[in-house]
Amino acid sequence: MSGIKRTLQPVSLAVMVGLLGNTAITKSANAEKSNNAVASSANKVNQQITKDQTTDNQSTTNEHILVRGKKNDNILTQNTGVSLMPQDIMHTPQNINLVPAKIMEEQNVKSLDEALKNVPGVTSSVGEGRGGMSGNQFLIRGFQAQNDIYEDGLRDFGVYSRDSFNYENVVVIKGPSSSVFGNGTTGGAINVVTKKPILKDQYKAEFTGGNGDYYRGTFDLNKQINDNIAVRMEGMANSNNVVGRDNLYSHRWGLAPSIAFGLGTDLSYVLQFVHQQDDRIPDYGVPVITKPGHTIGKPATEYGIRRGNWYGNKMDKDQTQDNQVTGRLTYNITPDIVIHNDTRYGNYQRQFSVTRPKCTPADCSNPYFDGRPQDAIIQTAGPSPYEQSTWSFQNVLSTIANFNTSFIKHQLTAGVDIAYAHESRHYGQFSASLPNNNLVHPTDAIDYPIHIMPGDPNSKVGDPSRRYGHSRDVGVFLYDQIWFTKAWSIKGGFRYDNWEAFYNTQGGKSFTTHRMSTNDNVFNPTVSLLFNPDENQAYYFTWSSSTTPLGMYLTNSYAPMKDGQNGMKPEKSHLYELGGKWSLLNQRLGLTASLFHLEKSNQMVSDPLSGAVTSTGDKGYNQGIELGISGNITNNWSVYGAFAAYHSKVTGSLTPNVKGNRMFYVPSHQGNLWTTYNIMPNTPFNLLIGGGVTWRGPVYLNNRNNAKVPSNVTIDAMLSHKFDDHWKVSFNIYNLTNRLNYDSLFSNRVTPSNGRAFMFSLNMLE
Repeated sequence: MSGIKRTLQPVSLAVMVGLLGNTAITKSANAEKSNNAVASSANKVNQQITKDQTTDNQSTTNEHILVRGKKNDNILTQNTGVSLMPQDIMHTPQNINLVPAKIMEEQNVKSLDEALKNVPGVTSSVGEGRGGMSGNQFLIRGFQAQNDIYEDGLRDFGVYSRDSFNYENVVVIKGPSSSVFGNGTTGGAINVVTKKPILKDQYKAEFTGGNGDYYRGTFDLNKQINDNIAVRMEGMANSNNVVGRDNLYSHRWGLAPSIAFGLGTDLSYVLQFVHQQDDRIPDYGVPVITKPGHTIGKPATEYGIRRGNWYGNKMDKDQTQDNQVTGRLTYNITPDIVIHNDTRYGNYQRQFSVTRPKCTPADCSNPYFDGRPQDAIIQTAGPSPYEQSTWSFQNVLSTIANFNTSFIKHQLTAGVDIAYAHESRHYGQFSASLPNNNLVHPTDAIDYPIHIMPGDPNSKVGDPSRRYGHSRDVGVFLYDQIWFTKAWSIKGGFRYDNWEAFYNTQGGKSFTTHRMSTNDNVFNPTVSLLFNPDENQAYYFTWSSSTTPLGMYLTNSYAPMKDGQNGMKPEKSHLYELGGKWSLLNQRLGLTASLFHLEKSNQMVSDPLSGAVTSTGDKGYNQGIELGISGNITNNWSVYGAFAAYHSKVTGSLTPNVKGNRMFYVPSHQGNLWTTYNIMPNTPFNLLIGGGVTWRGPVYLNNRNNAKVPSNVTIDAMLSHKFDDHWKVSFNIYNLTNRLNYDSLFSNRVTPSNGRAFMFSLNMLE
């Protein structure tokens, strides 16, 4: 196969450059409880935001309108980083979890999946292999979110494992959000807020080393050019093995330069570029096996198999190169109207080859349990290797206008969202069959010559030699928040999308039709009732919907549509949520609580062997309670945590004996708690000490409820000391008890979590 090519699509780049001068429409505003217009009252808040505070978080504009008090560890005072959601978290009628920069720094977070371990209700799933997302594939409240990862409100179409070197914070917006983000978002959306230029000089660097041959270096340089222009550059180099797993590694590096014009003025523009390159070995974990005489399968490691066993071989690889160019225009037309135009072009290249372990009863599990471990054979006939090339373009033009009609205040949001993605994959084939492996003593060696050959486009067996397609989405949205009194308001609106997807294959047994396509018109409404008795309390009831049309997983699944579709319909979900949010102790501490019922129909799943996306026709729901706490109990004691209790059920299915079962990937309970205490701050003897626990209850791996993964419990701890204002050392230890846990889940295999790991870090700040 040819090497990874770094190519750009000139047409899309030209369109984005042309949009640099466009004006878009968005103004951030909050809902102050007064008889004045929304923006007018917000501009008169007592807390004066300094220039640094205003520009330090450019994820949304006009932050002085959003912030009700001084920003602190209480996440309710933060915003979502999405221009279409102008309120802070306190006044957004949805349960939102935010992982702030402070928590990521204390925990020495290095990737998106590590950050999301702080959010109950988010689990990770192993990709299916034939072109699926073996990078970051998440579920929110038990529902797929593999296509619902965003950066600063724009979709990230890439298929890769995301490093966090340029992250400001990570936001999880729970519940269907198609009215804001478009198609998908069944369980919610993950939005990463990235670092952007600020109006001050700032230089940071960090070096980290640890067991598992872990080495990492990062830097963050920000330079103010003049009163309105600043530049910023973040960089990362990382090399590590996986503690507790054999033969796995990741070598990656990244750069993220950006420049901002017009900071602090009515017209500003931020231009960002990010490049990440990764060379890693994919980990498809250990098989799930069923002991004779039992009806529920468990991971093989629950029956004495080493947690380190890796069933791949030296042909396995996952090499990616990912590039994104993003432009953000903000124009304050008046104090009550602002225009946003957000544009992104992405180019993603990938070479992938993986071994998928399969343990059948006859050849594998039965010999093992019969006392013949030498005869327990793992089948390793994995999917065909491939080279993938994807490019995408998205532009969101929006406005938020604040006005009065008589005594009624309004905040109107409207705009247009255009997105296009194109992907092409060339599949290869192995020159010989891959060797099988032993369940107990696997080896990555191949004792005979083998190489990858180009696929045959005329073949009628095996995988296709090529797969290509595109998706196009044009959406218009409009919603209005109306204040009838100082305390009571209603927010409602809709998003209408025209969705088109095309998919084709050449060669292989799946080659039955040259052209498969779909065109859907999708309408997703939402409505919320809000009660804000004062600025420190918020109560809400929300109903919302989302739609996942066919072909939605074009870039991250093997077969996003089937020939003829067999009457397949878009996946639908509806949310009913009742919640409350409270700021206490002079807004130092935030509390949240929500009750929700989330139902889903026409459920789509990825087949664990073929990778094809199919509609099961299953119906089900997940309901429960979610609680959260964040902030400072005292000046030196901070706490951050959340808890969720779920009850899920399959209410309808074409599969026999499934109705009434629990939905897969949904634990009965899940939570995390992280706390730190600052001892003798601002003295030579200062010490920050912290630690936390993360847990997840047992999880079924399919709707038949005949495969199950046990509960997870992880204890982490940290220490840090500042020598002065410029130097700091820190120590982190993860999985203190070295417990056998499981991170990524799939129907027939799971990935054991890292073993006990420790890291030392040296930080420099100038």
